[in-house]
Amino acid sequence: MNQILRQEAPLFFSVVIPTYNRKPILEKCLRAIENQQLRDGSVVEGYEVVLVDDGSTDGTLEWLESHKSEFPHVRSHAQDHKGPAAARNLGVEQAKGDTIIFIDSDLVVTEQFLQAHADALVQGEKQLGSDHMFTYGWVINTCNFDNPTSEPYKITDFSAAYFATGNVAIARKWLEKAGLFDTRFQLYGWEDLELGVRLKQLDLKLIKCPEAVGYHWHPPFALDQIPRMIDREIQRGRMGVLFYEKHPTWEVRMMIQMTWLHRLLWGILSLGGRLNERTMAPFLQWLINQGKPQLALEVARIFLNWYNVQGVYAAYAETQPNP
Repeated sequence: MNQILRQEAPLFFSVVIPTYNRKPILEKCLRAIENQQLRDGSVVEGYEVVLVDDGSTDGTLEWLESHKSEFPHVRSHAQDHKGPAAARNLGVEQAKGDTIIFIDSDLVVTEQFLQAHADALVQGEKQLGSDHMFTYGWVINTCNFDNPTSEPYKITDFSAAYFATGNVAIARKWLEKAGLFDTRFQLYGWEDLELGVRLKQLDLKLIKCPEAVGYHWHPPFALDQIPRMIDREIQRGRMGVLFYEKHPTWEVRMMIQMTWLHRLLWGILSLGGRLNERTMAPFLQWLINQGKPQLALEVARIFLNWYNVQGVYAAYAETQPNP
């Protein structure tokens, strides 16, 4: 009976959103969260949005203050630019709910988003006979700013990640028991998957929830984005080494691409780095001109992954004692 009562207990969601200089798409993100449709008699008794501004310089907080009447669910907090790990931790600390939903500030959700997560949490607990689980919704990538939710699901949207903060709902107690996010992950990448390793050690089960859909917006690929993308891959390499230092397993090595297999694969595909942002620029621009920016991006991943692998091994070498 206690188990049934716990399953039917009302849920109050705290939607934690870190943001940094994403005001245009953040507006769509927040409006979508405000426009949630809950069923009559829904287990969801209410929700809040805990927005953490990570030192934005684009007027995010000023815009929110001037439009606060449009966002009654939003409570905003600000910190110096410390990265998404610290921002999410602050969001969890300030949250009022016992169930946390993480989304990114460039994610636009459907009207049934919260209801779908709630249904999956209740059903998952019934099936498992335990609350040792969390739900993970679909993330569909799109470059359609005007109507992001019109994008269909694509094979490239598939994710095998165990715990990724683009679209996940989890009991606050599990986050606290695992130790929240490691704030040493201040550069790009891996802070959520590293927490996922610790959550897996608590034997939490992943419940997939494709009905809780979020549309991850990014601008159409253009050549002027490449320098920033390369820098992100190098950052990801450095954070990957921190991930491996915490969890020195073969699984993590595979995740961060620090294996001879990845070195060989991307070395061959990039011709040892000869296929790079300079030599491939004409072909990439031709694809963009043909109206195929997404295909151009997938082709560019050949040298972007090469930069990532190189960055991983360079960062790892720095951690080794001098001979």
